[in-house]
Amino acid sequence: MSPDSDLELDSLDAHSDSSLDGDDAYAPDSPLATATSRPQARPRWLQPRRTLPHRVASALRALCLAPRPHHHHRRRRRYFSRRRLLLLPPVIFFLYALVRLLRGQPLLATRLPASYSGPHRVGAIDVEVPASSAPRTVTDAGADVRFRLDPARRAFELETVLVTLYYPVAAASTKRSSRRRRQHFWLDRPIGLTAAGYARLAHFDYAPFRALLTVVLWAVAGSLRIPADVDGPLLQLPDESGGNGTDRLPVVVFSHGMASSRTDYTHYLAQLASRGYVVAALEHRDGSCPGSLIKPGGQKPDRRLVHFSVADVVTANPSASADDELAAFKKHQLAFRTAEIAEAVALLRRLDDGHGARIHAANSRAEGSSLPLWKARLDLGHLVIAGHSYGATGALQALGRHDANLAPSGGIVLDPGKSSGPLNNNVSAPLLIIHSDAWSRAHSLFHGRPHFATVRDLARAVLARTRDVLPGGRGAAWFLTSLGVAHPSVSDAPLIEPLLLRWATRTTLDARDALRQYVDVSAAFLDALGSRAAATGLLAEKPTHDEYGVWVSPERKDSFPKDWAGLWEIHVSPADDKH
Repeated sequence: MSPDSDLELDSLDAHSDSSLDGDDAYAPDSPLATATSRPQARPRWLQPRRTLPHRVASALRALCLAPRPHHHHRRRRRYFSRRRLLLLPPVIFFLYALVRLLRGQPLLATRLPASYSGPHRVGAIDVEVPASSAPRTVTDAGADVRFRLDPARRAFELETVLVTLYYPVAAASTKRSSRRRRQHFWLDRPIGLTAAGYARLAHFDYAPFRALLTVVLWAVAGSLRIPADVDGPLLQLPDESGGNGTDRLPVVVFSHGMASSRTDYTHYLAQLASRGYVVAALEHRDGSCPGSLIKPGGQKPDRRLVHFSVADVVTANPSASADDELAAFKKHQLAFRTAEIAEAVALLRRLDDGHGARIHAANSRAEGSSLPLWKARLDLGHLVIAGHSYGATGALQALGRHDANLAPSGGIVLDPGKSSGPLNNNVSAPLLIIHSDAWSRAHSLFHGRPHFATVRDLARAVLARTRDVLPGGRGAAWFLTSLGVAHPSVSDAPLIEPLLLRWATRTTLDARDALRQYVDVSAAFLDALGSRAAATGLLAEKPTHDEYGVWVSPERKDSFPKDWAGLWEIHVSPADDKH
């Protein structure tokens, strides 16, 4: 026994340790072979079942916590080792992506709202048919405009017209049956074509960047679908059409803006469809769309059209200045857009005349089996042309066109363009103009005048021309500003990426609430046109602001309903006693 030992304890410990070494320590007759000496594995059927949350938690603990050290002097756990911290973000993203995919949700976006404010479900049909006058070039004054890299091709060749029809679906299309109907992708195929257009719009048109954009677009919006039943049956019974005593449905033709397509405004348009309107969303081939697949049908091959600008074309007047070339290019675009709007109206007239079966057969998008039932169902006497941004400028262009086949009964103009050429003020049809807050707030010179003043004077001129349209000898023109919203607020973008768009545009109004305001006022305008009755609600109010942000008087500020004061400014209205 050593002098430093604690009596017999050292020898006892040493003896005990040595006695447990070897196979004899675990012999069946060993007095020390207790149940705690060597635990036996439990049968699997006795072990508790581990659920997916438990497994995920165990994996995260194993990732973040280092194993317990073997040395007696280092018994504390090491939390969050550097190597495992580096692995934590990709693991979290993988788990997030897995959950989103298992739930059928987009990876990096929010799904479009599945329900609408109107009483009806919504159907959708893609229709692409040859133009009524087969392929022709449409430019301003018949100018010859060709692509710079392919001089054999003309830039503004109208070969087909492509629209998506949104419409109220018959009540027979129940929720159970509608689940079996397919829905369109929000991002049209092929995605690479759209990515190529965005790369060109960004002036960074290189193959690696196009490939990267394709992956990003697929990850963000590749799985998004439009909540509308493809080829659902059109609303049939008179008492289902809103109680207006007719089975004909009023029609809206919508023109998209720059860097947009026919699918960028689906929620706004489907909301109108849920309230009993048929909406034809055009896809323009004037170079403004990022990418459009032209499908002529028959034996003709499909053709890809990527966004193009004035720099991508050549004209017969190479000596023109850059400003003159740009102005001429915009005139060509507007002339082409007007022709496409006229083609869309002609398509709707053919549907109403009973040619749905022929249109279905000629439709290169292979949809429209229910179109034969659209005979005598469209109220083209109440045809409204609408548009946003560049599309609003195009709508004004079409509204000022004296064409018996077009004959619109009114127009809805949302944020008319500031760089799309002069606004056509030769409009004699009832007009609703809505500016976003950002559009009115930003001071912009427009052909030598403030843009806001130009739009206000245009609305006042239309108000004077449309006397006797509404009861009491009043005109029918409104100019409003929607507060707390930005230029993209009427599109689907804030619904798909609400946080990003809210941060980027500094909006204060929720994306869904903003769109609901647009829809409510647009529907009130359409209802007033259809009934030729006095406008109600906000449209019955007198002007509140002659200039943006400046009340006409303290008395008007006090009398204007408080619920609307934070949402709208009224600049021109038929209720104005002065105009």
